[in-house]
Amino acid sequence: MYAVFQTGGKHFRAEPGARLRIPSLDVEPGDSVTFDHVLLAADGAEDVKVGTPIVDGALVKAEVIRHGRTKKLIVFKRKRRKGHRKKQGHRQDFTEIRVDEIVA
Repeated sequence: MYAVFQTGGKHFRAEPGARLRIPSLDVEPGDSVTFDHVLLAADGAEDVKVGTPIVDGALVKAEVIRHGRTKKLIVFKRKRRKGHRKKQGHRQDFTEIRVDEIVA
């Protein structure tokens, strides 16, 4: 069984037991979180429920494992023949979750 849900403006494919890195949530590690904006829920290849835009009554239940930041991404901009250079770094915050259950 798997489901596609949306959080933080992004879509994620979840299966029971899977660990996902999603955009940062304001939840303490060890707490449970429920995602109700499920776009697709499937139980194998035969039983697929596609939402319009969400599947009614479908939930993804997960547990927050930890919070963290990704590796630094360097953004470098340059204009040729002008001597213009700009260097900027970025680190995105994330929340790591473990999917416990998918309720279709």
